[in-house]
Amino acid sequence: QVQFVESGGGLVQPGGSLTLSCTSSGSTLAYWSVGWFRQAPGKDREGLSCISSTDDSTYYTNAAKGRFTISRDTAKNTVDLQMNSLTVEDTGIYYCATVAATVQQSKCEIPTWYDYWGPGIQVTVSS
Repeated sequence: QVQFVESGGGLVQPGGSLTLSCTSSGSTLAYWSVGWFRQAPGKDREGLSCISSTDDSTYYTNAAKGRFTISRDTAKNTVDLQMNSLTVEDTGIYYCATVAATVQQSKCEIPTWYDYWGPGIQVTVSS
């Protein structure tokens, strides 16, 4: 059974950086398009960024543009989300989601486009 899991979350001070990783047990991530989402307390799940399976095209939503970078590391079998200049508004549970299809900007932030989800990982930005 294919499973995906997030790692790298935790507590970081405002202005700091954090890198989240999404990895898979039982599958090669290079075959999957991967999206990153987050859900803050009391808010809907929000799309951040995605990377496509065929050509590693990357897309960002306004919430992530300029501060977050998504990348694929085939050697480690991960898709990473580098997050910089974090603020308290970035606090939430972060999820990676995958789909065995290419992804484009129009689909990137639509949760129902994805087939599999990781359990989520907590990111807390606080002084």
